[in-house]
Amino acid sequence: MAGKNETDRESKSDRFIRVAERRTGKVLTDLRLLGQCANRRTYEYSPDQIHKIFREIRRSLGAVEKRFEETGVKAQFKLR
Repeated sequence: MAGKNETDRESKSDRFIRVAERRTGKVLTDLRLLGQCANRRTYEYSPDQIHKIFREIRRSLGAVEKRFEETGVKAQFKLR
């Protein structure tokens, strides 16, 4: 783990890479763990439950992806 002085000197790009790699790894690990719930010998679930899980994952993923695509320019308010 980088000390405070090292983190202060770290570029925004390097900090993004460090944090994004760690967080992406956690997400991928959790998805693999979720996949283990598909074992019918251990778990019982309905198609509706599976649909709800993946609908929420897709919704959350879309919201995060949208944040990366935003240009930072806010749409101007107009009544017409």
